[in-house]
Amino acid sequence: MKIKWTTVYVNDQERALRFYTQVLGFQKKADFSQGDYRWLTVAAPEDPDGVEVVLESTTNSAGKAYQEALHGQGMRAAQFLVTNVRAEHDRLAALGVKFTMPVTDVTGSIIAVLDDTCGNLIQLIQLTSQAKP
Repeated sequence: MKIKWTTVYVNDQERALRFYTQVLGFQKKADFSQGDYRWLTVAAPEDPDGVEVVLESTTNSAGKAYQEALHGQGMRAAQFLVTNVRAEHDRLAALGVKFTMPVTDVTGSIIAVLDDTCGNLIQLIQLTSQAKP
């Protein structure tokens, strides 16, 4: 058994697709519709056959409530592993990305939190030597 998909609820799938691909650097994996429903996923270019992030619309009231509850409490919708948080922060900030938490050293990692423009907070995380397996 393995994880193949994980969901991030977004309030605008087109804006999310642009942000996750053009800004964060993911690649689009799947994009098809059936009626009003759209299945939209992105994956890391370094692991295109790995875990995909489903950019799920908040048109479903439960998804919208979940997203708003997480954001309202300052909770992260997802965490993305990066090699160098400081470099990624600087690259993204230069592109206009808003960070709600600056680069911060914490036990076992270095983190920063950004706003994905689609209703979510996303944490970037770099594991430090003591946290690596």
